[in-house]
Amino acid sequence: MPLNETKIDLLKDLSLNENDHLPNLESMSEGETKYLRDLRINLKNTLSSENLNLKEAYLIALAIAANEGNKILTGAFTSLAKLNNASGSEIAEAIACASMLASNNVFYRFKHFIKGSNENYQSMPAGIKMNVMMNPILGKELFELTSLAVSAVNGCESCVNSHEESVRKLGASEARIFDAIRLASVVRGLCVAVN
Repeated sequence: MPLNETKIDLLKDLSLNENDHLPNLESMSEGETKYLRDLRINLKNTLSSENLNLKEAYLIALAIAANEGNKILTGAFTSLAKLNNASGSEIAEAIACASMLASNNVFYRFKHFIKGSNENYQSMPAGIKMNVMMNPILGKELFELTSLAVSAVNGCESCVNSHEESVRKLGASEARIFDAIRLASVVRGLCVAVN
């Protein structure tokens, strides 16, 4: 069964136990969907980007998995980030970034949606503490890049625009930004499959 081998290889890539009960992944394997191969290739390609080192890639992947509430992948990407020299503080900050953006994306998406029909909301202060952004352990550029990736997954247009502009001003190339977004999109899909 070649797709069962692909499933097992994907789980090995993530350092997950092949005997774990993962109904969505099992359905994909048993139903012989060719997308399972695509998913594994997409994950390998986006994690091995020439514009992100492995530690950065695993921290961004961790933030996306945490954002999606996927405990299995949050644990897997935490372990893989540690294997690539991420500190406990960096791991905690990637998760904190996802949590902060879960709030901010809702708030700023609302302000964007309502703009034009009620301008009063635009002048009201957010009143949401975001001290983690001031002096991030990940460094300003990686923190902004992670914020951009989470905001893209959450579909907040104003946050995406703001973080993309900020990360470019901090020196990130368009190729680096694009690779982070590709990774975020693949991990978002992975969160559906490995659940």
